[in-house]
Amino acid sequence: MSASPRVVIIGAGIVGTNLADELSSRGWNNITVVEQGPLELAGGSTSHAPGLVFQNNGSKTMAEFATYTVNKFLSLTKDGQACFNQVGGLELATTPERLADLHRKMGVMTSWGIESRIIDADECEKHYPLLNTGKLSGGREVLGGLLIPTDGLALAARAVQLLIERSSEAGVAYRGNTTVTGIAQEGGKVTGVETDNGLIEADIVVSCAGFWGRELGKMVGLEVPLLPLAHQYVVSTPLAELEGVNELPKGATKPILRYQDKDLYYREWGNRIGIGSYAHRPMPVDMTALPKVAAEDMSDHQMPSRLDFTLEDFLPAWEDSQDLLPALRNTEIEDGFNGIFSFTPDGGPLIGEHPDLTGFFVAEAVWVTHSAGVAKAVAEVLVEGRSRTDLHGTELTRFEKVQTSDAYVSETSQQNFVEIYDILHPLQPRESPRDVRVSPFNVRQKELGAFFLESAGWERPHWFEANRGLLEELPAEWQAPERESWANMFHSPISAAEAWRTRTAVGLYDMTPLKRLQVVGPGAEALLHRLSTGNITKKPGAVTYCLLLEHDGGIRSDVTVARLEQEKFQLGVNSNVDYDYLRVEARKQSAADPSQWAHVSDITGSTCCIGLWGPLAREVIGKLSSDDLSNDGLKYFRTKEISVGGIPVSAWRLSYVGELGWELYTTAEYGLKLWDLLFEAGQEFGIVAAGRGAFNSMRLEKGYRLWGTDMNTEHDPYQSGLGFSVAKGKEGFVGAEALAVRKEEPVDKVLRCLTIDDGTSVVLGKEPVLVDGVPAGYVTSAAYGFSVRKPIAYAWLPSALDVGDAVEIEYFGNRIAATVTAEPLFDPGMERIRG
Repeated sequence: MSASPRVVIIGAGIVGTNLADELSSRGWNNITVVEQGPLELAGGSTSHAPGLVFQNNGSKTMAEFATYTVNKFLSLTKDGQACFNQVGGLELATTPERLADLHRKMGVMTSWGIESRIIDADECEKHYPLLNTGKLSGGREVLGGLLIPTDGLALAARAVQLLIERSSEAGVAYRGNTTVTGIAQEGGKVTGVETDNGLIEADIVVSCAGFWGRELGKMVGLEVPLLPLAHQYVVSTPLAELEGVNELPKGATKPILRYQDKDLYYREWGNRIGIGSYAHRPMPVDMTALPKVAAEDMSDHQMPSRLDFTLEDFLPAWEDSQDLLPALRNTEIEDGFNGIFSFTPDGGPLIGEHPDLTGFFVAEAVWVTHSAGVAKAVAEVLVEGRSRTDLHGTELTRFEKVQTSDAYVSETSQQNFVEIYDILHPLQPRESPRDVRVSPFNVRQKELGAFFLESAGWERPHWFEANRGLLEELPAEWQAPERESWANMFHSPISAAEAWRTRTAVGLYDMTPLKRLQVVGPGAEALLHRLSTGNITKKPGAVTYCLLLEHDGGIRSDVTVARLEQEKFQLGVNSNVDYDYLRVEARKQSAADPSQWAHVSDITGSTCCIGLWGPLAREVIGKLSSDDLSNDGLKYFRTKEISVGGIPVSAWRLSYVGELGWELYTTAEYGLKLWDLLFEAGQEFGIVAAGRGAFNSMRLEKGYRLWGTDMNTEHDPYQSGLGFSVAKGKEGFVGAEALAVRKEEPVDKVLRCLTIDDGTSVVLGKEPVLVDGVPAGYVTSAAYGFSVRKPIAYAWLPSALDVGDAVEIEYFGNRIAATVTAEPLFDPGMERIRG
């Protein structure tokens, strides 16, 4: 018997070799790495990667991956040379907008614990003497930069060879020049990898095949949503200014440089300059037309991932480069190529297990920048059952089915390529494709002038222009202060009017994009009781808010569970990841005990939901329904079937905005009629269609958490302020034992409510929070509280802080005073929501 599972890793690039190293360092000793090319130069993206590692990222997860990669490659040495050259990173600003954005990015880096600072143009020139700090074309000039001292250059090819060497010594077997022809499986489980040299038996297979990953996924019926794209890179002829500066042919002493206003980046390449460009048209790669290169012919200039250079696409970038770095005017392009790498619909990597084939894992669309960090996370998943870094934004199954289609993946990935260096607002929607998923109410929403943003393909109204006239009626105390330009983007003062009407009359909200699952069968109760923190064994009609935990007690999701019948439940969940988790667990339970079978289905597209909320909600629905919807007829957190104007509706007595009312569910064919009936009946009571702008403000006033933003797998229920969702005395659920231990241990960080002292400054999220002038946490959610007349922010902060303590939020380089405040800010006694 082996001491560990039999693991086959497909791909000996920077991800696959890192994973082999991470697994072997954890004691796993039965690992085989299969590579279609020669091990000394595999020919994938790693083989031509220029190696720039910028840790700057709006995602905490991605920043952690990059930082781990930096530290690991610094420690990976041979003959006194590390696999990382820590020359630092410098991002330039040549417009006021970019300089402001660099201040914002510096704040995010501070939130993630990465040192950075803004420097002026003179200091930029000191760090990079080749810079033109005079006038650039178009009248621009270097205004400043963001310096991250710990960035630098990864020696990717060297790292791969040292990782192969180290992991081979630990017992990892490598098979080069071996092509994967299929994945062997039996009974829904992986059993091996079929190759042109025979079968390699396996309990676990991990695809680290890079831009070949989508093709490999097809072998197991898995849509891997990545698009191979060509990206231009050139190396100049030698510069006199760099003669004798760098000892190594590809060495560097100056920071890696990003000129994002022109979609360019630079690195020293010995006495030459390497230039990478995103300024050209997107170039999707035809996988059937890759260069055929024999193993013995593989070289730095001849490999499958290196396509012919298209000079005409690079010429504008060459002119911009000579403008920024005048020394290049005395050089030519010595070498250029179009190198292949992977893009995804949201720009993130793809990590996780095939939901329908146990033991088949994916780690794809990973760049050198994040390679070691991703490998560590995957190794933790395999060995410990969970990554210590939150992976919700990188989960393989995070996309809806339509988002994994060839057409959607191609269009959105190309858009991500074009926008990679653009200044993008956190709320900025993609321009196309749109109207992919619309609720039955969409036609009415457009008639009311809805301003839509997009999420998971859904069109979601943020406000309605039809309500603009309400601004003239809006009481002075409800009028929010003007915002600065960044916070004002994708915002309208109409949201204040919609919140006002919801709090004083009644609002109509489209809740259809909330993902809905149905769980049925004799084992449905056992499944949900085992997986959730709540007591869902109550009689039909009960609704329970609870959590799904990881085995270590971290929060993998929050869910609302309604028991409709003895063996029928409806769940409100966060994403497709929850759906796949629940159906996989149901499949395992059903296989283990057929008498306790349970079936999970996604009913989102076949149903719809309206939130009818406000103090006059009963008056509105009372005109359409004779059912008893009084406090006695339908208590808080209960559900029952009712008729609304003859339409069958499932009414759930709960509210995410903190007002009396219901979530009203029906099947899609009745949706438009239900909207029309409610909207007409509500006219005499001042009803308004209301959007997400008002909704988000009111949810923060009530202190309601948003999973994935306010808390994730790194946090437990108690530090997140969700201890109430863990049923008293309940044992045996996933994560229960670990949670019991964590409950008794002191915590260093808790989620706290902040209010902004000046009453006007609105932040957006991810800003650092300072205590006594020292960074101590970061903002999660933020909004202006229209009802409480002040801006609100939630933040992870030291547990030692108490209500009334003063903190500061750093926003675009400025410090905004805030105060730790008791929550919830609105209706703490719950009188309004309970009616």
